[in-house]
Amino acid sequence: MSIEIGQTVPDFSATATGDTTVTLSELRGKQVVVYFYPKASTPGCTTEGGDFRDHKAAFDAANTVILGVSRDGLRAQENFKAKQDFNFALISDKDEAVCQLFDVIKLKKMYGKEHEGIERSTFLIDADGKLAHEWRGVKVPGHVEDVLAAAKRLNG
Repeated sequence: MSIEIGQTVPDFSATATGDTTVTLSELRGKQVVVYFYPKASTPGCTTEGGDFRDHKAAFDAANTVILGVSRDGLRAQENFKAKQDFNFALISDKDEAVCQLFDVIKLKKMYGKEHEGIERSTFLIDADGKLAHEWRGVKVPGHVEDVLAAAKRLNG
């Protein structure tokens, strides 16, 4: 299943850091960035998360919530968040429910072997819960700035 630009994103609830549950419908009225990363505490994911952390005040000013998602367990997510001083929630999606919703599980190759994993992707949901923008196959350098610019444009 894939959500098209302009479509309402189906509601979901997911376990997140800080002993919380994130429910998309409870965030209505705010824009939401949902970014998927392959694995906590790996170099690219650490850089990407750090970029979101360092731009959080600007996202806040654009009425935008940041949510990071990977298939890591909650303990790994809590450790990653604490070690990197992330100032936003990380979702533990071990059952891949949120990953499947956004269609980010892809066949990947590493060292000549194929495996299924998360394709680094980011989605911007508008304040009405509709998908406004998507980035797939993300390259980390400059990405957060692109997402922030889109969030600012959307917020008007």
